Amino acid sequence: MLVTILFYSFAAVLIGAALGVILSRNPVHSVLFLVLCFFNAAVLWLLIEAEFLALVLVLVYVGAVMVLFLFVVMMLDINIEKLREGFARNAPLGVLIALIVIVELYYVLWVRRLGIEVTGGTAPLPENYSNTAQIGAVLYTEYVYPFQLAAIVLLIAIIAAIALTMRKRPGQKVQDVAHQVSVRAKDRVRIVKMATEREP
Repeated sequence: MLVTILFYSFAAVLIGAALGVILSRNPVHSVLFLVLCFFNAAVLWLLIEAEFLALVLVLVYVGAVMVLFLFVVMMLDINIEKLREGFARNAPLGVLIALIVIVELYYVLWVRRLGIEVTGGTAPLPENYSNTAQIGAVLYTEYVYPFQLAAIVLLIAIIAAIALTMRKRPGQKVQDVAHQVSVRAKDRVRIVKMATEREP
């Protein structure tokens, strides 16, 4: 019963945070709501004893959100000074989200400490079972090609984001390939004929 209440509570917060990501006009608020979404999704993973997926969701996606926010600041040319001036205005929302995450993690750890079975609807797992090993076995055998393809796509996305942020920076030196290819030798080298001089 308690696990069901926790599940619906975290799911409701997750849906509300997702709506906040979509409906918020301030990009800072959207990023904070998205972080809250990831934490609630990680809590739901913990409730079904998928610790590895929960940790990956927090470490990878929350870190990726921070990088995404930096790219937004760089690409949209947002004034950093104005963002710093609005820190006090955005601080209450950040503190509220942090408190919600702390309370949720406390409830999950509290349920674990009480010894309540959180996976009542699933089959019991053996003692030496490791979901990390099972995920790795499936990921690097059956899905190794999609995994490598996703890595290539992410690499291309990183390079494209860097190229987009660097193209309009004043004073930036760029390479003109067409101009370099069309250069002729006589345009680069000037031969000067001088009369020979005798040594005194």
